[in-house]
Amino acid sequence: MSTTTASPEETLASPGLALDSAKPTSGKKVLSWALWDWGTQPYNTIVITFVFAVYLVGEEFGSKNYTSQALGLTTSIAGVFVALLAPVLGQNADRNNSTMRDLRWYTWGLAGLTALLFFIKPSPSFLIPGLALLAIGTVISEIAQVSNNSVLDEVASGRNVGRISGFGWGMGYMGGIVSLLLFNFGLIAAGNFMGISSYDSVTAGGIDPATGEEILIQEGFNGLGVRLTMLGSAVWILLFTLPMFISIQDRHIPGAEKHKGLGVVGSYVELVRSIGRLWKISRQTVVFLVASAFFRDGLNAIFSFGAVIASLTFGFSPGEVIIFGAAANIVAGVATMLFGLLDDKIGPRKVILTSLVFLIAMATAVFLLHDGGKTVFWIAGMGLCLFVGPAQSASRSYLARLIPAGHAGEVFGLYATTGRAVSFLAPACYTVAIAIGASVTGSDNATHWGILGIIFVLILGFAAMLVVKDPDADAMLASA
Repeated sequence: MSTTTASPEETLASPGLALDSAKPTSGKKVLSWALWDWGTQPYNTIVITFVFAVYLVGEEFGSKNYTSQALGLTTSIAGVFVALLAPVLGQNADRNNSTMRDLRWYTWGLAGLTALLFFIKPSPSFLIPGLALLAIGTVISEIAQVSNNSVLDEVASGRNVGRISGFGWGMGYMGGIVSLLLFNFGLIAAGNFMGISSYDSVTAGGIDPATGEEILIQEGFNGLGVRLTMLGSAVWILLFTLPMFISIQDRHIPGAEKHKGLGVVGSYVELVRSIGRLWKISRQTVVFLVASAFFRDGLNAIFSFGAVIASLTFGFSPGEVIIFGAAANIVAGVATMLFGLLDDKIGPRKVILTSLVFLIAMATAVFLLHDGGKTVFWIAGMGLCLFVGPAQSASRSYLARLIPAGHAGEVFGLYATTGRAVSFLAPACYTVAIAIGASVTGSDNATHWGILGIIFVLILGFAAMLVVKDPDADAMLASA
């Protein structure tokens, strides 16, 4: 049987852009698509940021410097795996027209891994298993986000991509706050009330079998409440992502079958060819992919390590971290939705650059004024939350405006690959900065020095973004 190899132009240069300004928008599809962000957000908010990660760097698992650096290293390793796997899995979805099918499996896998975190007990022997599950879940979460992003051109048009992207991202933040508050008062507080501390085996009378003393109810992430929250988060993910899988089905991508059976090596060869074709046809897309890789890594680091810094540097109790997280998600959600409207008016590039300037300023304030206590972190932290979401959403909408018709999966796969190709950078800079700070100050808690690593990456992203131009004239004309 003979096969036909498409030329570069036939492969990528489809007529027109994926976003059609004249295409009607279905409110039902937009809502169901946004509910996926709402449904999966507990993994980002509860697992990675405000609950499980803080629980995992607690004193029950080891010294503060050791657990903080272990978390940073784990995040870096997960980023490397995302960079290696995203192009292969993304191309496979395009070839088999299976974006939604794959997204279902990724989502269900994420729910299963979240549920497994229930078995991570507060003991040093469980640190490595907890970090391993966290890393695998992070990889699956990132790859699932690629599939969800590639559906954007199906639910949005050229006229409203900014506001719909912002709406989806904002829904994620809102889902984060609702789930965080629900599980805090329902499961974490219940675990505290039951008096289950670091010990998992207690008598009905609340006696510590190791010492024979009565266990006191303590404020904090004391085992059972956090672990039950992992189960609740898994159910949340399964429940709220269901509407998307019902209302949006896989679509046929013309010509995708020509590249079936490439294999792992062939997929990476095709990745290089895709970049080459994009360079010829839409050079600005390639430039943006490289620039966004840096600032997106810095944005991810803000949320990945923000709660850890609040806890270890500013002395936030677990309950205060959750209250801060709730406020942060409200601010970020509302700001992202509002900036989505601005995105459609002034363009995503201006939104990104403005956001980065304020993020660098607020992060610098956190480092310089860290001796000012919790008030400093509340003010500067809320300032950070105002601009993280808008920068993330505008980055997605910028790329969506440039994607050729029929190639959303391929280009968003490159978006993930380029982003994760340097995803080790911010966690590594964070980890190295802590090590330098510990060496300079001699302190066993130099966590606030990690902020300097994040600032460095944000500055790199801002400098790279200055080279990027507004979306091409043809793309802007299509969405005008």
